[in-house]
Amino acid sequence: MSETPGSDREQAVLDAVPTGLFVGGSWRPATSGAKLAVDDPSTGKTLVEVADATPDDGRAALAAAVAAQPGFAAMPPRERGEILRRAFDLIMSRIDDLALLMTLEMGKPIAESKGEITYAAEFFRWFAEEAVRIDGQYAVAPNGASRFLVMRQPVGVCLLVTPWNFPMAMGTRKIGPAVAAGCTMVIKPAQQTPLSMHALAAILTEAGLPDGVLNVVTTSSAGKVMEPLIRDGRARKLSFTGSTGVGRALLEQAADKVLRTSMELGGNAPFLVFADADLDAAVEGAMTAKMRNMGEACTAANRFLVHRSVADAFADKLAERMAALRVGRGTDDGVQVGPLVDAKSREKVVELVGDAVDRGATVRVGGDAVDGPGWFYRPTVLTGVPLEARLTKEEIFGPVAPISVFDTDDEAVAAANDTEFGLVSYLFTENLSRALRVSEALESGMVGLNTGLVSNPAAPFGGIKQSGLGREGGSVGIEEYLETKYVAVNL
Repeated sequence: MSETPGSDREQAVLDAVPTGLFVGGSWRPATSGAKLAVDDPSTGKTLVEVADATPDDGRAALAAAVAAQPGFAAMPPRERGEILRRAFDLIMSRIDDLALLMTLEMGKPIAESKGEITYAAEFFRWFAEEAVRIDGQYAVAPNGASRFLVMRQPVGVCLLVTPWNFPMAMGTRKIGPAVAAGCTMVIKPAQQTPLSMHALAAILTEAGLPDGVLNVVTTSSAGKVMEPLIRDGRARKLSFTGSTGVGRALLEQAADKVLRTSMELGGNAPFLVFADADLDAAVEGAMTAKMRNMGEACTAANRFLVHRSVADAFADKLAERMAALRVGRGTDDGVQVGPLVDAKSREKVVELVGDAVDRGATVRVGGDAVDGPGWFYRPTVLTGVPLEARLTKEEIFGPVAPISVFDTDDEAVAAANDTEFGLVSYLFTENLSRALRVSEALESGMVGLNTGLVSNPAAPFGGIKQSGLGREGGSVGIEEYLETKYVAVNL
C-alpha cells in the first residue's frame, strides 16, 4: 500500500478531538504527564498522542462518578432521554467528520465508518425512548392481606470497557442504557482507538449530560488502572466487550465485590449453507457476515460449513467476490477493505492461514499479506479446510473465509456447535422446517436466518457459553442497568 499524507481536513478533524482524560466534566492531562500514541493502521504512523492514565487518574474518575450518582439518579427520566436524543441528533449532523476520525484511527473504509456511526447513534435514539418506559408493579398478595410494590432503580456507578473494532458503537451500546437508567460511568476505551470515544464524550457534554456522569479514562495499562476500580466496591456494575480470556479475568475480579456483570466476549460463528439454499443470497450474506469490518468482529462468520453438493459452486462465487474487493487506505475512494488494526493482529491471521494450508487446505484466492506500510491482508478463501485446523477453533479476526463440507443436517449442526463459543450462527436454507429446526438446535445467543447481519439496536445482542453473559440493546438492554426492589405493604 502506498503512504497517503494526511490532508488538511484529516488534520482538522484530529485537531478538534480532545486528547486528555475526561474526569468530572473537565478534560485534563494524566497525573504523570504520560501520553500514548494513536497510530494510523494504514501507514503505521502516529496520528496523535492522548493522555495515558495512571491508577490515581482512575480513582479520580471513579470518585467523580460516585459524587454524581445521587443527583443523576434523581433526574427525571424524560430529561435523561432528551439528553440522549440531542446526542443522537449531534452525532448524525457530524457523521462525515466522525466517520473520517474513525477511519483514521481504526482503518475501516469511510463507508463502513459511516455505517457504524449511524448504528452507534441509533442506540442513543432507542434508549432515549426506553428511559421513560422503566416500570414497576403493584399487586395484591395471594392471601389478600398485603400488597406488593415493586420498583426499578439504577444499579449505580458502572465501569465500562470497550474494544477497538467498533470504537463508537460499543460505547453507545453501553452508555445509552446507563444514561437512560440513571447510572453514572467510568469508561475505558481501547488504547488503539480512543479518539471516537473522546469525540463522543464531547458530544454528550454539548447535549447536556451533567458533569461527572461520564468519565473517560484512556490508558496503556488497563489492568493496573481498572482492577483497583473493580475491587473498590463503590462501583456496582461492570460491562465489558472483548476477548473471552480477558473477560474471565474480569469476572474473577468482579466476584470480590459481587459486581453486576455484562460480558460480550469472543465468537466463532458458523455459517451454514444447505443444499437447498439460494446460493446468490448465501454469497451475499457471506460477504456481509465475513467482510464487515475486515472480518474484525466478534459476529464475523468464522467457519463456513457448506453442503457437499453445492460447496464448489459456493466457493467459486465467494472467491470471485472476494478477489474483486479493493484493498487500501480507508480514506481512499473505492476502497472496500482497509488494514487490520495492528501488526500483532495481522501476524495471527498469517499464522492461522499457514496452519490451515499445512493441514491440507487449498487457497482459492488471497492467502497472503500485502507488502508496504500498514497492516493489510488480502481477502482470502480457503477450501478443503479440515475441522482440526486452528482457525476452526480460534477467532480469525481477519478477511479469511475457510470452507469445510458436510453431508447431513445433523453433521452440520454438530460441527457448528463444536466450540466453546456461542455468540451468533448463520444459516441459509429455503426449507422452513429445516430453518426452524436448525435455528433451535444451534447453540448461540443469536441466529442469522438467510441474512448475514444480526446487529440491531432494537434487538437483544449477546451470546451463551463462553461468549458472554447478559444482553445489550432491545427492550432487555436497559435491564442490565436496573435493580429490582420489592416493598411489602401491610394493610
